[in-house]
Amino acid sequence: MPPEEPHQITCHLDRLLGERGMTLAELAEGVGVTVANLSILKNDRAKAIRFSTLSAICRELECQPGELLTFAHREAAADSPA
Repeated sequence: MPPEEPHQITCHLDRLLGERGMTLAELAEGVGVTVANLSILKNDRAKAIRFSTLSAICRELECQPGELLTFAHREAAADSPA
């Protein structure tokens, strides 16, 4: 079986929390998931997200999914000047 390719989705949860003056613990309580699970998402280590969780995060942060998650080609990022 070939190795799994890393995903190319970036999560902007940290920025959105900062803009709204909200902690990860407050969001976790409002969404109904653990801080550990949100931390995995925030640190771009998540492999998947349930639509119900995504909906709850967007509800709590008053944002659209595209504000939370973006797609970027890894090759394009590697070609960018530092």
